[in-house]
Amino acid sequence: MRKTIYERAIAAAGLAPSDTVLVLCGGDYDRRVLLGANIESATVSNVDFHAGHKDYAPYVWQYQDAESVTAADESFDWCVVHAGLHHCASPHRGLCEMLRVARKGIVVVEARDSSLMRLAVKLGLTGDYELEPAAISGGKYGGFRNTNIPNFVYRWTEREVDKTIRSFLPQRSPQLRFLYGYRIPLQRLRMERNVIKRIAGTVGNSVVALARLFAPKQGNEFAFIVRKGGELQPWLKSGDKGPDVNLDYLYARYAPEKYGSKPVDNAAATTKPTAPPRDVP
Repeated sequence: MRKTIYERAIAAAGLAPSDTVLVLCGGDYDRRVLLGANIESATVSNVDFHAGHKDYAPYVWQYQDAESVTAADESFDWCVVHAGLHHCASPHRGLCEMLRVARKGIVVVEARDSSLMRLAVKLGLTGDYELEPAAISGGKYGGFRNTNIPNFVYRWTEREVDKTIRSFLPQRSPQLRFLYGYRIPLQRLRMERNVIKRIAGTVGNSVVALARLFAPKQGNEFAFIVRKGGELQPWLKSGDKGPDVNLDYLYARYAPEKYGSKPVDNAAATTKPTAPPRDVP
């Protein structure tokens, strides 16, 4: 049986059985994938018991908001998420929270903003908003931040992932790996009252093998692995409290004395500005 992109990503990341793992936006599927990868210690988290599942043994369940995780910096070896960031108000904030709490790295499985997916949206074969969960739940949950409001389906590109990581962790060069896949959502397409869309799903499922061969990056599945601890940027050096500016590198490129005016050193200021006094009647 062909492995899912989630299983492939976990394997490609090289998680060790003894590694501690935090799962965001998690459910029973995450539990089964991690068990299959022989992970011994994991915390599956969400803003509620996903699909009613409460027993995650041998792992533990914990309430966590992906956009505001209460765990300390680098308190888990790995942080993973599968098809959850697009339910966030800010998927980028969720991604940065993952980078913050992970010591070794993160594994993310979401959708890719490919040309084929944009064409599928234009043809009405898929949507920019995720309506099906609201229909399945009777309009109760499954959408934006797991409320009943259907969420926008945020799809990523490789460049966007790279820029987000460089912005959040500017000290070191990103270590990225991308994986791609196709998965026709047959269960959801079967709900369609439009016969043409149901037929398109069946036809699409039959040509997936060819699509993987000739257009591997155009699929609707996208995974990326980020390893922390890359090389320091050349304009930095190791310091007593962590990375510090490498002035030798900077002075070899720039002549600060030729700058028009010296920037103000706010950190060295001895007094702080105060608000002007108010007129008291």
